[in-house]
Amino acid sequence: MSELPRRIGDDVRREFGRFGVSGAIAAIVEAWPAAVGDSIARNAWPARVSRDGTLHVATSSSAWAFELGLLEADIRERLRAALGGEAPAQFRFAPGRLPESPSEVSSDASRRSLAPSAQHRRQAEYIAAAIEDENLRKVVAKAAAASLEKAAGRPPRLVD
Repeated sequence: MSELPRRIGDDVRREFGRFGVSGAIAAIVEAWPAAVGDSIARNAWPARVSRDGTLHVATSSSAWAFELGLLEADIRERLRAALGGEAPAQFRFAPGRLPESPSEVSSDASRRSLAPSAQHRRQAEYIAAAIEDENLRKVVAKAAAASLEKAAGRPPRLVD
């Protein structure tokens, strides 16, 4: 008997719910952008909820951490409204790692490729010449050329 695949989001939320406020991080992350607005969401992101119920928020800089600390009461109220009445009692803002925003990855940059110098491409082709499989040889040569360029202290140039 085969069981059809199903979404596990509800099961995960239910299991996290057993842990009280600390399990609410999924709901907090989902509500965060709408609750705090685009500017704050680009510079601060909920990282975790500690055992004592404090929401730890990673910020892009210490200046943002300081500023958001001053706005803590307002942020708590907006998050409480977005979550339907429940929000962590305390917040801790500190510089930390933020998720990469889709808007930060431009579609133009994703279509461009890295272009090492002609000299490094030739060296890389020489290095990979002994590889019999043509596709593998090309991939290795491309990686070697980028590595040679980086080792020379010049990051590969972006080209269209």
